Amino acid sequence: MARLEDLPPATRQRLVDLDCPTYDTRPFVTGEPLARRRVAIVTSAALMQRGERPLMAGENTFRELPAGLPAAGMVMSHISVNYDRTGFQRDPDVVFPLERLRELAADGTIGSVADTHYSVMGANDPKAWDELADRMVARLRQDRVDAVVLSPV
Repeated sequence: MARLEDLPPATRQRLVDLDCPTYDTRPFVTGEPLARRRVAIVTSAALMQRGERPLMAGENTFRELPAGLPAAGMVMSHISVNYDRTGFQRDPDVVFPLERLRELAADGTIGSVADTHYSVMGANDPKAWDELADRMVARLRQDRVDAVVLSPV
């Protein structure tokens, strides 16, 4: 992952000037212990199933990643001179920790692993994410997910 100070000046300034939304309230979460929660992954690594149309910067959509998808069936469409994909290529769990979730479920740390996980393109305007998040939350609820691992890249 590139550090802000290592980026070309124009790219660095664009990121510094990015207007991010602020929220008036903070969620207060209660519920079941982690050992009884169903967990999904949401990553901004722009992962998709091999053969799908790539996620593009500025596109507010997500891709569904079935839990049974083998690592060889997943590709990353996040392409940038500022982004090194080597870690993902060597070990997908670096950005998509599905095997770690399976281990946590097997030892009882979490209740279960969701059937479907989600990926977005991280290079998007955060102000446009509310509608995208609402659609993703609806899908997560259909799968009875009550905890999410956020994997930002």
